[in-house]
Amino acid sequence: MKCLITGVAGFIGSHLAEKLVELGYQVVGIDCFTDYYPRAIKERNLANLLNQKQFTFIEANLVSVRAEDFQPLLDVDYIFHQAAQAGVRASWGTTFASYTENNILATQRLLEAIKTYQPSNLKRLIYASSSSIYGDTDILPMKEDNRLQPISPYGVTKLAAEHLCYLYWKNFGIPTVSLRYFTVYGPRQRPDMAFHKFITAMLKQEPVIIYDDGNQTRDFTYIADIIHGNILAMEKGRPGQAYNLGGGHRVTLNDLLDLLDELIGMKSKRVYQEKQKGDVRDTLADTTKANIELGFQPSFDLKQGLTNQIESIKKANPNDKTQISNKSLNQ
Repeated sequence: MKCLITGVAGFIGSHLAEKLVELGYQVVGIDCFTDYYPRAIKERNLANLLNQKQFTFIEANLVSVRAEDFQPLLDVDYIFHQAAQAGVRASWGTTFASYTENNILATQRLLEAIKTYQPSNLKRLIYASSSSIYGDTDILPMKEDNRLQPISPYGVTKLAAEHLCYLYWKNFGIPTVSLRYFTVYGPRQRPDMAFHKFITAMLKQEPVIIYDDGNQTRDFTYIADIIHGNILAMEKGRPGQAYNLGGGHRVTLNDLLDLLDELIGMKSKRVYQEKQKGDVRDTLADTTKANIELGFQPSFDLKQGLTNQIESIKKANPNDKTQISNKSLNQ
């Protein structure tokens, strides 16, 4: 059995690739190393995979891949579409073009290639959606049939790509399944994400910046639970459907920092700043559908997951200049 993972060098994509290799799958990973955060970090994410015979890496951008080069990429049983331009706060203004290109156009090109070449082995395309598509809602927990009204340009592009997955299933029978992730954390989390920034600042005894009053809440989901949800969706997800993947615990940022104080063994220096445009006040996933149809049940609590992430950050070597060799589509 063979899988294709787009965005394989990222936080979630690299963990997913490692798990699939561990389970015995042949994995082809593709990534274009956007400059949203340093390439060296993504190269370290791939370091263990590059030693695996079951793993092949291709450096390429889905938007610029030649049409004829898509066909061999699609000779797989499962596709995990993780590639995206991340970041809510960075999605405003002139940078929006990179979100439309990497989130919407890249998804459309992948789906169009599948429609054109009709790979006979393809059983599922799992799309990595986001809780950002729900926007600011008073209806908690968030259910899959809630009104979808994102309040950030990033959320708009993630919703547009999810709609593309649905319409290519509805019109052409492509077996797409969308997974709506709720604030994923754990080892190798992106450096722009809150947990990574909080932990790093505390370890350096620097101020922790909090936007708004700290009483906003999030449903945090540990990386291993997200990976397990992807595997379940690969096996049991109903084409055309969307599923929430959440951690099952809604926590205020202030309470989160209290927990980090306990785990790290120091009092955080908290600096509160103005709320950022596009940030929602609260999130909480209703995972009933994922539980019933997929068998999804998060198994990591916040204390356990944060302990793992703290240890990972402590061990990280920011001066690592790992270089990777890869296969080019043009070779």
